[in-house]
Amino acid sequence: MRVKIIAENDNKFTGRKVKIITTHLNADFDCLASMMAAIKLYPGSSAVFPGSQEKNVRDFLAHEDISLPIVRLKNFDIASVSEVVMVDASSRGRIGPLAELVDRPGVKFTIYDHHPAASCDIPSAETVIRKRGSTSTIMTEILRERGLSVTPAEATLLMLGIYEDTGSLCFPSTTPEDYEASAWLSRSGADMNMVAGYIRRELSAEQIDTLNNLLKSLQARIICGRTVAVATAGVERHMGDVASLAHKIMDIENLDSLFILVRMEDRIHLVARSRIREISAGAVATMMGGGGHSTAASATIKDMTLTQASEKIWEALRATVDETVAANMMVESVITVSTDSSVADAETLMTRYDINGLPVMDGMKVAGLITRQIVEKAIHHGLGDHRASEFMISEFACVNPDTPSNVVEEIMLGMRQKQVPVVDKETGALVGLLSRGAALARLYGESLAREQLSSPGMAKAGPTLRDVSGVLRERLPAHVTKLIHVISDIANKSGCTAYLAGGFVRDLLLRIPNLDLDIVIEGDGMDFAKKLASRLSGRARIHEKFKTAVVVAPGGLKIDVATARMEYYTHPAALPIVEMSAIRNDLYRRDFSVNAMAIRLNGARPNALLDFFGGQADIKDKIIRVLHNLSFVEDPTRVFRAVRFESRHGFNIAKQTLSLLRNAVRHEMFNRLSGARLFAEIKAILNERRPTAALKRMKELGLLRFIHPNLSFGPEQERLMDDMEDMLIWMGLAFPLKPMELWPARLLVILDPLSGVEVVEMMETFHSSRKILRDAIKRRDFMATALESLATTRFAPPPSALRELFHQADDVALLYLAARSRNRGVTSAVTRYISEYAGVKPLVTGEDILAMGARPSRRVGDILKEIFSAQLDKKIGSKEEALQMARELLEREDL
Repeated sequence: MRVKIIAENDNKFTGRKVKIITTHLNADFDCLASMMAAIKLYPGSSAVFPGSQEKNVRDFLAHEDISLPIVRLKNFDIASVSEVVMVDASSRGRIGPLAELVDRPGVKFTIYDHHPAASCDIPSAETVIRKRGSTSTIMTEILRERGLSVTPAEATLLMLGIYEDTGSLCFPSTTPEDYEASAWLSRSGADMNMVAGYIRRELSAEQIDTLNNLLKSLQARIICGRTVAVATAGVERHMGDVASLAHKIMDIENLDSLFILVRMEDRIHLVARSRIREISAGAVATMMGGGGHSTAASATIKDMTLTQASEKIWEALRATVDETVAANMMVESVITVSTDSSVADAETLMTRYDINGLPVMDGMKVAGLITRQIVEKAIHHGLGDHRASEFMISEFACVNPDTPSNVVEEIMLGMRQKQVPVVDKETGALVGLLSRGAALARLYGESLAREQLSSPGMAKAGPTLRDVSGVLRERLPAHVTKLIHVISDIANKSGCTAYLAGGFVRDLLLRIPNLDLDIVIEGDGMDFAKKLASRLSGRARIHEKFKTAVVVAPGGLKIDVATARMEYYTHPAALPIVEMSAIRNDLYRRDFSVNAMAIRLNGARPNALLDFFGGQADIKDKIIRVLHNLSFVEDPTRVFRAVRFESRHGFNIAKQTLSLLRNAVRHEMFNRLSGARLFAEIKAILNERRPTAALKRMKELGLLRFIHPNLSFGPEQERLMDDMEDMLIWMGLAFPLKPMELWPARLLVILDPLSGVEVVEMMETFHSSRKILRDAIKRRDFMATALESLATTRFAPPPSALRELFHQADDVALLYLAARSRNRGVTSAVTRYISEYAGVKPLVTGEDILAMGARPSRRVGDILKEIFSAQLDKKIGSKEEALQMARELLEREDL
């Protein structure tokens, strides 16, 4: 009998809870054999693979005679599962889509595994974890303990599982129990010819080619006196049984440990093998997002190149053999504050003990970190009585006492975290604190530590430098490249340094067209702007107070120029006071890390990208992150910009940044903003390509109430915005040469839930925008009147009637009417009027009527209106006909 596959449409599981047997992704023979044994131990259960299987396993399932109730995952109802038996895996990260069952109430987990117990991250699971060379050995032992026999076919499959994971009983991880289990299976009729056929299969042409590429790329190093190697290769399509290549390479090169990385499609597959106790394949694979045991492990890696993954392997290897750990470097007596302590309390402790940072504690666990810089800024803004937890750093790394020194070093230097809490692995309680000075002194010696800490680069967190010459050449048009050369030349001759900065750099890295140049000058920026304007035969508008200028070149091109500056705020939400500074401080004053990068255009290392604050990493991770914890206090408009950038780029606001944002909302920092600054941010959001997501996010964060307390953006407003977007798109396609501002139309949508009185109330907040709000009220009144008029019309109004109704309304009001009506007839009337009748010119004028001898009077206007109506309704089509109609009307008047 072939392998039994239960089809999805059998409705076997409808209406009842079921028990499943599962294993890890990319299942091997040890997985399949253990699943088969588990089915014998749990009658009535079914096997579910969470993902694909190795090629040998797929071949076995296709050709060999064995009965297994396998259910395909594709349409499997996960909600029906009441119990999960996991074999050869103990981590949720290794069971793919079935991981969602781990946190589902009422689902029982039982685990059978030979991997280390420490790798189990499934709470409340019953575990059977024994130190064996394979899980098949454990399952064989349990079958024997319970007096259950196996058929020759079952014995063969279990033998395959043991032989595969123990290297035919030759790996150092092989135990006496593996031999004993193999002997019992042999006596039970295991077919060793079949085992040899699957374990020692000939390589395919594709595998041979991949093997050659792996051998060519192989890099070997001596670690702990043993030979360890990493090899990489890429294949065009999925290839199974990569593990067999690892065994062949180890034999060919006589290696002690091997890590091979094979890119297939959009991911990299890691196969790790080790024959020595000093290096754990499982530990390295775990750090790469996978798992396994000390001699054999695997992982699937996304969002990395082969080069990056290879470097990560070497880093993981260094971490696993490093003997210097956090416990040897930490301070055990730690000064802390609680989440309820005030900022002033934290400042008092820092001054008393002469320290620059404190853990903020929630009971025995670390809730965050707070630094002297944060505390001093908060007190400067009169926020000393606020809780320290409102401004603490809530995104930070912790380590355990046994964390290797290279991991600590990466946190302190790579992540620029000056203090690292050391917490108990089991309870999470604080047991010590690592400071950067003490850790570097322990790692490098006192003199080097002092040198590192006192150097400007270390004290100010030196930037990540990257040459982007190729990126500039590839992505900028020729005229912009030429302009950048001019800027560089002027900066060199003026003895200053020029940088491209801000949104231009962000969009360059995001591959988004943006030719708004933002130039920052280390030196006299105003003098530079004048020289640039002269060189371009343009003009410069200078703003001395803010040390900024706008250079306007012929053709209208505008270039923003600023002196590298440092800003400080006299009180929350105030406009900044500006002082001259260097590029790092200039970038530090900016809103988010993704906007705080610069490209040096001249001097040392031209075209080098400077990234002090992790902007490149945040772009890669799609994160919006503020640069310091009082960012929203100093400038609350950054909250709206965070929402705008999140929506525009599909990013997410970082966890700590979101916490700081909610604090700003809770303390109503926006009430201190001027109406003009707040309205400018609203306008910017409404000018986004699709503002709906941003408006929904504003509602979620409680920001709409700062526009008006009764403002909302519910499903009805979302539908109205969608309809308005349709009308705006139609307008842009129908009249491409008639540009139209988008935000006034969208403003009508967000004001729609408010009454006329409430919109008038907004004028008190937004003084400088009163005209805009008055226009909005007029458009709302027109919409209501027109909608009422059209509702009483049974048939499509003639063109003359449409003109009578619509001629005093602008395009924004007409589009609002169409979107608001939810009526195809009204929408048709609006589009007909705009496209066919709004631009029609009368055939005759008042002068034509007066030339016929008519006296100036109101009657002349009535005649013109009547003639124009006939023209629109196609009753007349020429000037002669119009003049004839005028004569007839005048004659009728005379009668």
